[in-house]
Amino acid sequence: MNFENIILEKKEKIAVITINRPQSLNALNKPVFTELSTALDSIANDKEVRAVILTGSGEKAFVAGADIKEFMDFDVVQAEALARDNQEMIFNKIENFNKPVIAAVNGFALGGGLELAMACHIRYASDNAKLGLPEVTLGLIPGYGGTQRLPKLVGKGIANEMIFTAKMVSAQRAKEIGLVNEVYSQEELLAKTTELAETIAKNSPMAIEKAIQAVNKSDDAQVGFEQEIKSFGELFGLEDKKEGVDAFLEKRKPNF
Repeated sequence: MNFENIILEKKEKIAVITINRPQSLNALNKPVFTELSTALDSIANDKEVRAVILTGSGEKAFVAGADIKEFMDFDVVQAEALARDNQEMIFNKIENFNKPVIAAVNGFALGGGLELAMACHIRYASDNAKLGLPEVTLGLIPGYGGTQRLPKLVGKGIANEMIFTAKMVSAQRAKEIGLVNEVYSQEELLAKTTELAETIAKNSPMAIEKAIQAVNKSDDAQVGFEQEIKSFGELFGLEDKKEGVDAFLEKRKPNF
């Protein structure tokens, strides 16, 4: 599968997607969204892949934002369609993906770039990363889930501060507030992210898929608990549960 704006690589059970527009700091535009969606669809149906890493090319940026030139002249109807379509095609697709998606934030993650990282299930960052939502400086607000996902990760007060001031936070500050899980040097970042993906890949893919569904419903306690109960029961009818329990009882590593 050939792409012009992203690179898709498979390393055993891990798929790595690299947004590859270094000349524009990997800014998001329509071709990037289209190719990213196609790549995700292919990975979703690939039973060999157990986890996905999403990163940006170069050492300056994960994704420095959206390509403003693409939508600067949109009217109200066009702008709403842009936000709705891309939410469904990319951001919601990642959040509800059937395999864990880990963001390796290797530099600037601003605007749509931070929203892309927040849609991922786990975020690791390089120590030079800067994260922020600068949309209010353009007379806008985040349009790809930023106002919804950021408060869930860091709390309303900090989310409001970040959105209202448009200030960037450092990687270390991002870790302190729960926006990223871990911080590593630029040189270590991809290796550490791969290590995490490999650990996840050893576990039951069906159990992880059900866990993603349950965690994503946790904001509504009643719905979330019901989803957790339903998924817990469903897993008892699958081979992965039998192998996992048998391996535990036989004091060996499971072979999922």
